Amino acid sequence: MFRTLDQADVRGKRVLVRVDLNVPAENGKITDATRIERVAPTIREIADKGGKVILLSHFGRPKRPDPTQSLKLVVPALADVLKRPVAFVEDCIGERAAAAVNAMKPGDILCLENTRFHPGEERNDPVFVAQLAELGDLFVNDAFSAAHRAHASVEGIARRLPSYAGRSMQHELEALTNVLHTPMRPLAAIVGGAKVSTKLDLLGNLLANVDILIIGGGMANTFLAARGYSVGKSLCEHDLLPTARDILDKAAAKGREVVLPVDAVVAKTFAANAPSRVVAVDTVAADDMILDIGPRSIEHVCSVLARVKTLVWNGPFGAFELEPFDIGTVEIAEAAAELTAAGKIVTVAGGGDTVAALNAAGAADRFTYVSTAGGAFLEWLEGKTLPGVEVLKIR
Repeated sequence: MFRTLDQADVRGKRVLVRVDLNVPAENGKITDATRIERVAPTIREIADKGGKVILLSHFGRPKRPDPTQSLKLVVPALADVLKRPVAFVEDCIGERAAAAVNAMKPGDILCLENTRFHPGEERNDPVFVAQLAELGDLFVNDAFSAAHRAHASVEGIARRLPSYAGRSMQHELEALTNVLHTPMRPLAAIVGGAKVSTKLDLLGNLLANVDILIIGGGMANTFLAARGYSVGKSLCEHDLLPTARDILDKAAAKGREVVLPVDAVVAKTFAANAPSRVVAVDTVAADDMILDIGPRSIEHVCSVLARVKTLVWNGPFGAFELEPFDIGTVEIAEAAAELTAAGKIVTVAGGGDTVAALNAAGAADRFTYVSTAGGAFLEWLEGKTLPGVEVLKIR
């Protein structure tokens, strides 16, 4: 169980709220406000209850103060989403920050400068933690996407102040807990993406939990090669063939169903609209590259989805950023979205590429839950302990 805003008395209090404002920007303009939209309900709720909202976030990966990575760039977009004024101060500790906090009235919203302008943030330095904690009476963490990092503004501060999960964090934890620990079964997982090597822990943990494992993307080539198929010039981690065989053996021993492509879209070059054709996976030529799953594979995956009750999805089926190699991902996303809308399946998806693919397919808003967290979502699925979540647990 986690402490949430339902247990917090924020009226008149200085509430430090850790949000994720690390949003994509080009030429000083925010290009995607999804993460801001996710934290807006928490900010509004605390302000409406008379709390003084003091926002903490990182932005980019600066090692020292850098005007191109100042949160000042994000404040206009934040105010626009909230439909409220948002003040800004050019530090997150010290006299300037303290003066700005002291000037606040209940309901005010203040954004502090990028926490990563201070080396103490990533080191979780106790002195820096104490300086942050001085500015607040309570701490609310609404940044699940940063929860896998034991940083000062994520984990350290939660040990110094009464701490609670914000609404976005709460919804994320509830969705992910349900999908892995108390799912309606059968439970299927789609794991795609380029490399098996980056998903070994994930595959291991999912095999312990899911009934059906659907493997797509470049990593499927490694599994096909492990089963003795030739994959031509396709992306394939040949040094991991023994590992892939071991995973397949463990799945069989546990009675798990593993779904691999039966046909593929191949091309001679990796380029948008490159001439392509569909082949069975046992007839891939030596100079072919597998860039997507074929129509029979799409049909097979859709038939699997029609008989499961819960789906967790991480990673695309093909080189979805290049047409026409996005078709597998788009069609399966559409099928999952339709089943979700019909109330037949619970769908939870996450990871940067996955979210981009679902958005491109126009399916994201019809999934049960789509996580904007990348690393934290993966580590949760891998069964790892997230420092920013552990400190919010009711002991």
